[in-house]
Amino acid sequence: MPTDTMTPTDRFFTTLDSALRTVFAAHTGAQPCPTIAGDATELSEPDRREAAALMRVNHVGEVCAQALYTAQAFATGNEALRAHFIKAGAEETNHLAWTEARLKELGDRTSLLNPLWYAGAFGIGLIAGKLGDRVSLGFVVETENQVEAHLDSHLNRLPSADHASRAIVAQMKDDEARHAFNAKELGAVDLPAPVQGLMKAAAKVMTTVAHRV
Repeated sequence: MPTDTMTPTDRFFTTLDSALRTVFAAHTGAQPCPTIAGDATELSEPDRREAAALMRVNHVGEVCAQALYTAQAFATGNEALRAHFIKAGAEETNHLAWTEARLKELGDRTSLLNPLWYAGAFGIGLIAGKLGDRVSLGFVVETENQVEAHLDSHLNRLPSADHASRAIVAQMKDDEARHAFNAKELGAVDLPAPVQGLMKAAAKVMTTVAHRV
């Protein structure tokens, strides 16, 4: 259903459906999972555990991305911006599917706290959206910049032999940079340094816990 024909009730139930699908459903990406041709992945058990922990963190990041974009789309009254957030969220679904599939290949699981991560990120996205469109876009820019830096650190931490995970993370990093650029072009404002610091602190808590749980 086109977003400009939705009633508030339609938007509520669409948002609820998105939440349930993100947290509880299996996902399929619209784009094929990135690979490196000819490079097989062979990992020792310690390397497998570390790769799985890092990819679980990345999967949680994508759960949060879905929550943020869904909340921001719900909050804005600008139909063009709502369509932008929905499109960006759909593109992030690729990342959700890729990290989910990679975790299965590594014989591991997603975070047990995904409902909590989603709820927290949705609340943050809703607040950002209610503060105005330019602030909401600024939140996207800062979030994506932090995620890009986080993914870059994972490229340094992933086992060198884990070509499959590294290909996924490299593509995700490029996509996040593009999302930040697009939000900036749409008129994002720079967030105050204290807000950026709080976002980094919250992200640190999430990545530390998700690495294990």
